[in-house]
Amino acid sequence: MPAPLTGSCLCGAIRYTISVPVTELRACHCTHCQKASGAAGSVNAVVPGASFKITQGAPKRYAATAESGRTLYRYFCGDCGSPIYSHRATTPETLVVRAGTLDDSSAMKITMNIWTRSAQLWAWIDPASKQHPGQPDAPTTGASFSSPPKRSR
Repeated sequence: MPAPLTGSCLCGAIRYTISVPVTELRACHCTHCQKASGAAGSVNAVVPGASFKITQGAPKRYAATAESGRTLYRYFCGDCGSPIYSHRATTPETLVVRAGTLDDSSAMKITMNIWTRSAQLWAWIDPASKQHPGQPDAPTTGASFSSPPKRSR
């Protein structure tokens, strides 16, 4: 997907750009993402913080202790409630942008599922994707994650 990418919240009060290409998405099935989305979890693009810029509006911030034990800051629109992005307190240089807020994510594909041990039985996980039962370490070049045991349905 060519850069720059653009995105917004549902009501358009917050707009942003991402100046690096994003081709892979990560689905998170943790219970916090389930609660925050009101669905099976969240689908996200992991990007360098320096590549992300708010171009309109100012998101509100919510701090919570994630299932991993780390403090996670979640940024959302104070008007419509759309989740926009998040980051760990310890790694603000890496942002996790909600893919559904991108203006065009049609060329992207979910390549990894995390927190699969918390996934709802009705959540579909592509068996061809990388899977991690909890929170993987920060991405590194050539990182590999093994598939967890199959979930019973």
